Amino acid sequence: MPAIAEHPIVVLISANAEWRAVVKTLPGPTRLSSPFGEYFQTRVGAKPYLFFQGGWGKIAAAASTQYAIERWHPKLLVNLGTCGGFADRVERGAILLVEKTIVYDITEQMGDAQAAIDHYTTHIDLSWLQEPYPLGVRRSLLVSGDRDLLAEDIERLAASYGAVAGDWESGAIAWTAARSGVPLLILRGVTDLVSSSGGEAYGDLALFEQAAEAVLGTLVESLPEWKITL
Repeated sequence: MPAIAEHPIVVLISANAEWRAVVKTLPGPTRLSSPFGEYFQTRVGAKPYLFFQGGWGKIAAAASTQYAIERWHPKLLVNLGTCGGFADRVERGAILLVEKTIVYDITEQMGDAQAAIDHYTTHIDLSWLQEPYPLGVRRSLLVSGDRDLLAEDIERLAASYGAVAGDWESGAIAWTAARSGVPLLILRGVTDLVSSSGGEAYGDLALFEQAAEAVLGTLVESLPEWKITL
């Protein structure tokens, strides 16, 4: 395997199904091991990328993001992945270009609950990303929690934050990257929809995995076309 490029673009992949989709899209490179999973370096188009399996959930996401920053000193972190969309507020298959993350599953009963949520809210600077984008995207915030979206939370999250989708890891990745001053691009595709009556993929893991494969294939193939001025 060739030496890792100096200050590479590191592509963080979280969920296991998302990682399997990336490996299926890019089957050739030798995969190495880290404390969090696998990683490999390869070219997409003519450009080199280091793909890194960070793991699912906020704990793994924060720890693996810091690990990647300290080990490889990337010039850019990219998080590609999936999210659950709010029915009637976003379309299945939509690609979200995330400009803000909110960690919503924080319960503070001794002090100011909103101050706790605000502490982990991250605004992502995308001034270095030039249009036109290679994919049709929706610039949006994303709410993150260590759980799948609950049907009873949908209306509250939409009303409180203007949210249209949620995931498990983006909030932790964005907060950690911001603390180290590392530019970050988060692209998440909506694989399934959740409403106040439930989620269409709940109890149907195969539906999510099939949709994740399509989303990650599209996102990986688009990487070289994003106009980055860093």
